[in-house]
Amino acid sequence: VALKRMLNFNVPPVKNSTGEPVWKVLIYDRFGQDIISPLLSVKELRDMGITLHLLLHSDRDAIPDVPAVYFVMPTEENIDRMCQDLRNQLYESYYLNFISAISRSKLEDIANAAIGANAVTQVAKVFDQYLNFITLEDDMFVLCNQNKELVSYRAINRPDITDTEMETIMDTIVDSLFCFFVTLGAIPIIRCSRGTAAEMVAVKLDKKLRENLRDARNSLFTGDTLGAGQFSFQRPLLVLVDRNIDLATPLHHTWTYQALVHDVLDFHLNRVNLEESTGMESSPAGARPKKKNKKSYDLTASDKFWQKHKGSPFPEVAESVQQELESYRAQEDEVKRLKSIMGIEGEDEGAISMLSDNTAKLTSAVSSLPELLEKKRLIDLHTNVATAVLEHIKSRKLDVYFEYEEKIMSKSTLDKSLLDMISDPDAGTPEDKMRLFLIYYISSAQAPSEIDLEQYKKALMDAGCNLAPLSYIKQWKAFTKMASAPTSYGNTTPKPLGLFSRVMNTGSQFVMEGVKNLVLKQQNLPVTRILDNLMEMKSNPETDDYRYFDPKMLRGSDSSVPRNKNPFQEAIVFVVGGGNYIEYQNLIDYIK
Repeated sequence: VALKRMLNFNVPPVKNSTGEPVWKVLIYDRFGQDIISPLLSVKELRDMGITLHLLLHSDRDAIPDVPAVYFVMPTEENIDRMCQDLRNQLYESYYLNFISAISRSKLEDIANAAIGANAVTQVAKVFDQYLNFITLEDDMFVLCNQNKELVSYRAINRPDITDTEMETIMDTIVDSLFCFFVTLGAIPIIRCSRGTAAEMVAVKLDKKLRENLRDARNSLFTGDTLGAGQFSFQRPLLVLVDRNIDLATPLHHTWTYQALVHDVLDFHLNRVNLEESTGMESSPAGARPKKKNKKSYDLTASDKFWQKHKGSPFPEVAESVQQELESYRAQEDEVKRLKSIMGIEGEDEGAISMLSDNTAKLTSAVSSLPELLEKKRLIDLHTNVATAVLEHIKSRKLDVYFEYEEKIMSKSTLDKSLLDMISDPDAGTPEDKMRLFLIYYISSAQAPSEIDLEQYKKALMDAGCNLAPLSYIKQWKAFTKMASAPTSYGNTTPKPLGLFSRVMNTGSQFVMEGVKNLVLKQQNLPVTRILDNLMEMKSNPETDDYRYFDPKMLRGSDSSVPRNKNPFQEAIVFVVGGGNYIEYQNLIDYIK
């Protein structure tokens, strides 16, 4: 909603206005691009009158009779480039939108440039948008994609980090969280664990919200902000969790569709990039090997299959793709029939979308053609993505890893020794083995004896593993108070339903032989348990000493005694150091 309003020159778009939108160009930097691309497709931008969308730092031609909407971070080089645009009189008028708040001095730089270029009247509006976060799902956001290593777990936990570096990281995180709440139009109640980076974030965020509320004239949380009314009755709870409370889950191999795609494929900002395998045909001797085609697919909110199955265990996904395919095949004759009515036997689907439904010979039957073709597109997409995931599962035995790790984390009896898993040359990459061993190391109540550890290390080295992560986790385990009581993951193991026998009728796309059909049992991960305690006001040693901040209270009293005793209806969970799709899915299952 906020982006559409911005693209409409910062006035809410009118629902029933007919006629053409105002044509305009959109100029963004990489940050702006990352914020817009998961939310608005090129077609949606066009419907809003965006004819061109260009990167700020690309070579752009002057288009003197068109308004330009800028959406950029207020950085030095961006400001310089905008001033240059003003001087070169590139556009008819300029709507400047900053992703995060611009400082007074930088604003003056732009003003001076505008005066110098005699373009003051052309600068129509300057807005701070407070949109410095990336929304990937209706119920999930990340801070950033560019420079994300600057706020990563490693950045925060480096042993040699200086205080000033830490301040900068915390300010970056707080800026994004502040933007998030401005956009929501809600002031949260903040809870966080003590003595962690999460606490530093909480203190800074509380202060920033407090200062903004105090400045009544310029407060961002009054009047007709976007979120007003959305959360009007009750304030949301913000739970700030530190990644260090649970390092096993992010290392854990996954079994649900979305988490697997993220773990084994190249998946960023809801787009997955695949290399097409060129088939097995051998190239003639001496010929250059064929270049692999790269294909990218967007997994979006409008993709019904994805929305329905992204949280499903992989075997179920494979079965569903197969069913969709069969039901489509049943309709394929219908597609052929429709195409021939329209006189477009060929494969040119572009032509189809050009035809509008008002031609006489296109009867109502035809309106179902685009729908069927879209269905076919999604089936092909998921066939390709699921096949790529399946290749990883089979070549790396990820089902075995997943099941074995679940057993370790739930303290069940193990059916084969860890050493065998690590030494098995056919099971997994060196990284898979390292992840498995770290989970074992983190989850074990007693650290393995030096003799055992040497043996494991040798096996890991032989398997080609880099041992640096182990030495970090060793130190980490020595430091964390948690070491005395390892996090419990519930005592549930996935139930194998036998191998995929019934999916494996002859006609299936997916050759699942030998892959275990594991079904997940619902169990709450540490992050979910913490949320549950804090939302439902349960007393629990895990969360009883969490700090409590209410930015609306006049004096910042630090009490861990919650003021309101009622359970919360809405919550935002943010993991300082990075959450992951396993935890996201676990929270969604918990809500259900």
